[in-house]
Amino acid sequence: MAPPVFELDGVDVWAHGPAGRTDMLVGVDWTVREGERWALLGHNGAGKSTILALAGALRFPGNGAVTVLGKRLGKVDVREVRAQVGAVNAALRVPEYLTVTDYVLTGASGTVQPLYGKYGPAEHARAAELIALLGLERLARREIAVCSQGERGRARIARALMPDPRLLLLDEPANALDLPSREELLEAIDSLTREYPRLTLVIVTHHLEELPTAVSHALLLRRGATVASGPVREVMTDANLSECFGIPLTVRAEDGRWAARLRRPGREVA
Repeated sequence: MAPPVFELDGVDVWAHGPAGRTDMLVGVDWTVREGERWALLGHNGAGKSTILALAGALRFPGNGAVTVLGKRLGKVDVREVRAQVGAVNAALRVPEYLTVTDYVLTGASGTVQPLYGKYGPAEHARAAELIALLGLERLARREIAVCSQGERGRARIARALMPDPRLLLLDEPANALDLPSREELLEAIDSLTREYPRLTLVIVTHHLEELPTAVSHALLLRRGATVASGPVREVMTDANLSECFGIPLTVRAEDGRWAARLRRPGREVA
């Protein structure tokens, strides 16, 4: 059995506001092992972003234990953990005046601005390899300002992979993309999982159609608690997805891609 990369053991997370305490995660247990590719699904406010923050060592649990890459949060310098985790958030702005290559290179230094003196032949070779893998080779010298949203999304992933992380977190990577851009992005994600089979991947999305074929497991959340967790074909059932999203759904899979539709009484879904 592959070693665990990320573990939650009885984790509770809450926040306090004007209306009092809000529970964000409630008693969540979860183990992600090396080479697994997880889909993290749930409605708005279900706790998906909170789990990503824990996995990226950006916040701590209120109760329970969080272990990332063998290191328990609260007992280790989180900077050591963050250096081995690649995180991609489509909402974060990309400096538009940089070329794709310069932007990807900033992943080696973990900076917003390029530090050209720190990038040697190895860093440039790594950037070129990732740019090619993510299908951006012809755009390597193009400024981000004239790249499409889909191209920017792939550049974000290439940047996150520069330090060769063991865990890659993708927060709604296909959000707001048109159909061609979404399909190109999902194909790029599938390509990188084939190239790096030991890379562990967690993808957050609201839409089943935005999951790549590489997904092997799924965790479903509702109101901060686990609905179902495990191999994707065991978890992605009509009953589980209906409970997760709170509406009656019919779920279908074809060639490794997933889709869901509202199930209306008396109407069959093909």
